[in-house]
Amino acid sequence: MRALLVCPTVLLAALLAASPYPASAQMKLSPKAAAPGGTETRYFTSIDGLMDGNADVILKETRQGKTVTSAVLDICYPVAKNSDRKDRFVANLQVAGQTLTGTTQSLGEKAPVTIKLLRKPTGDTFEFRGQISIGQVVTEVASPDNSDLSEKEFLDNQTSDDGITPQPKDFTEVSPEAIAVKIKLDAATDFLKSLKGQDVEVTLASLSVGCDALRAGEQTINMSVDPERAAALLAKLKAMPGVTAAGWTAGMTEMDRTIRFPAADWRDGDKINRDKLATAVSNVLSRTLAAKPVSQSFSPTTGKLKLVFKRPNQDFPALELTDTIEVAGLVSADKPGSTDRLMLWIGSPSTTTADESTGAKLNVSDEGATDEEGDQPDDNGSIEALTKELKGQRWDADKSLWK
Repeated sequence: MRALLVCPTVLLAALLAASPYPASAQMKLSPKAAAPGGTETRYFTSIDGLMDGNADVILKETRQGKTVTSAVLDICYPVAKNSDRKDRFVANLQVAGQTLTGTTQSLGEKAPVTIKLLRKPTGDTFEFRGQISIGQVVTEVASPDNSDLSEKEFLDNQTSDDGITPQPKDFTEVSPEAIAVKIKLDAATDFLKSLKGQDVEVTLASLSVGCDALRAGEQTINMSVDPERAAALLAKLKAMPGVTAAGWTAGMTEMDRTIRFPAADWRDGDKINRDKLATAVSNVLSRTLAAKPVSQSFSPTTGKLKLVFKRPNQDFPALELTDTIEVAGLVSADKPGSTDRLMLWIGSPSTTTADESTGAKLNVSDEGATDEEGDQPDDNGSIEALTKELKGQRWDADKSLWK
């Protein structure tokens, strides 16, 4: 294949956007002079002109004074154009003056890799030129104005949060149906296959193994499960091969649309009487939305509540159009373990309009009725009405407490 010569200016913007490293790791920080004759480690976290600007680069240099004595190039990149799947190679480079060369193979596809770079200091920055070949694809590197980082600066920018809370004190910062596991990459396939046929929903986006996961050797897999089964499932998952962490994480609930209320009236033994609660919620929403209840159901997999209502559309009454309103919800205990309170989250109403009259139908499109970005549909005080009906409390985000 012919060599690829990439425009450095365009690729710099693309690389910054694609890189998982924080913006501070991309800043042009002036190199700090080492003590005369001293050894120090410096890092580059962006080099233009690699893989259409989608490469995630770490070049680690060990220097004796101003002389590079060793270098390691770690590049993570898409296996194909527009692919979310990543591959990676790590090459120990031979240093001969300003020339860096090396060969290796990629860790996933086992493609042969050849590197030949010329490194040139240019004041407070560095220029890299040369070629990197992966399989039959040759990338021309022409990258001026690259700034390096000290080891401390680099490490400060490598902290990452997997979002997993093994033992949350309550469900104000994590969602009761949302769980996640961190698992070794070589165990992920068997782990995921073991979930087939089970009442658990895996988040598709979490199946993509990103550059951070490739470097850490672990990925985080997010799932949704009925809150009443979440604790038992987590206990089972923690014991599976390759799992290094498991717990609750962020999910569908939003605290500004969540109510906490006494559990006593809504339990049958140790189980939540979901049908009774769903009927009570439906009756309240029927009044606030001025709509007739049509159906209520719970997902056996995630425990998510779905309420459906209908009402006459008032935009053009003579046409006898019908609004169908769907409202999602989730009910659970307000924290893991035993508790005397429940939590109810109610989503914003979603409305579609159609001609359900007898005879010939008018085809109606809702495309022009999309709310402005950030606007929420008016639920006519539904959360307040539910709070009153359930004798509940709302979350005060400013004070971080129920009120």
